[in-house]
Amino acid sequence: MSTTSTPVRRQTPAAEPADTERVSAFAGLTRVMLLGFVRDRGALFFVLLMPLMFLLLFGALFKSAGAPHVKVAEIGQVRVLDDIQGEGRAQLEKVLTISRSEDEGAAMEKLRKGDLDGVITQGADGTVNLRFSATDQVKAGSVQSIVNSVVQGANQAASGKAPAFTMVSTQVEDESLKPIQYLTPGLLGWAIATGAVYGASFTLVSWRKKRVLRRLRLAPVSPGVVVGARVAVSLVVALAQTAIFLTVATLPFFGLQLTGDWWLVVPLVLCATVAFMSIGLVTGAAAKSEEAANGINQMIILPMSFLGGAFFPLDGAPGWLQTVSRFLPLRYLVTSAQSVLSRGGGVLDILPAMGGLLVFTAVMCAIAWRFFNWDDA
Repeated sequence: MSTTSTPVRRQTPAAEPADTERVSAFAGLTRVMLLGFVRDRGALFFVLLMPLMFLLLFGALFKSAGAPHVKVAEIGQVRVLDDIQGEGRAQLEKVLTISRSEDEGAAMEKLRKGDLDGVITQGADGTVNLRFSATDQVKAGSVQSIVNSVVQGANQAASGKAPAFTMVSTQVEDESLKPIQYLTPGLLGWAIATGAVYGASFTLVSWRKKRVLRRLRLAPVSPGVVVGARVAVSLVVALAQTAIFLTVATLPFFGLQLTGDWWLVVPLVLCATVAFMSIGLVTGAAAKSEEAANGINQMIILPMSFLGGAFFPLDGAPGWLQTVSRFLPLRYLVTSAQSVLSRGGGVLDILPAMGGLLVFTAVMCAIAWRFFNWDDA
């Protein structure tokens, strides 16, 4: 008896080649898209560099912001402050810088200009009088909270007795003052800086790519006329921004109260505009495309806006960051605009800032001229 065996056939799944092709196609497309992303400077900046920049910036700004620090002037003898000694005094000085003065009028003038956050006096009946400026709502709240804590601590120390001290706080401005007094100068400075930097930068890059600069170079029109026309356009735009900002902010809904020689903000804005245009000339001379110019401008404008105090005060920032901010032109536009718009400042309050902005303009224009090209090389 013979037996026959049926050979076992090895079947290859028909789907294997199709699956392999899908994996290969997926890998190829992924590689192409990844390379495209890496080569896209704009995407790299907005997806990777900008979030990292904000992390580093806010991390540094708010590293020591847990303890608000304010500056006050003590007029005459203030027992609730003078009686704090030893460890308590050391803890108080971490949040409060106290200076002594006998000239109450001079101290009040510093308070109105923002050089002080509070002026403290004490009456014979134990009443502690705190005057503060409501222009900066954060500082106003901080100084009231700190002084109130000191008064309450002094009362608790005299346990078993009637409260020896009371606090009365009043603001030096009209009671209707609103946070718009601080917001308007800061946001106006940010808008002026952004418009001037981007306008000059994109114009230079676009004209160079389209060979407009070459034609202008060969045209019978002098370069000074071309530059002057572009500067005139930027100045008109900046003045329009200023007019719109002040018109909207002074509406009853917002309630901005213009003080003193507020019109001095006009020459200040003009000086600041040419200063920020000079930054745009440098970035436009260095960048080879609009995308590159956009990335460079963002890396300059955003940190400068935060470090220049356009959005919030820097009193809680580390000392080294406050030092860096003193080299940024936006800081001087914002602080000077606050002075003339909200604090009753005059010519002497803005002249140093205007002079510094013009010197900055000259330096940046010299740098831009060094890297300037009429054509894409």
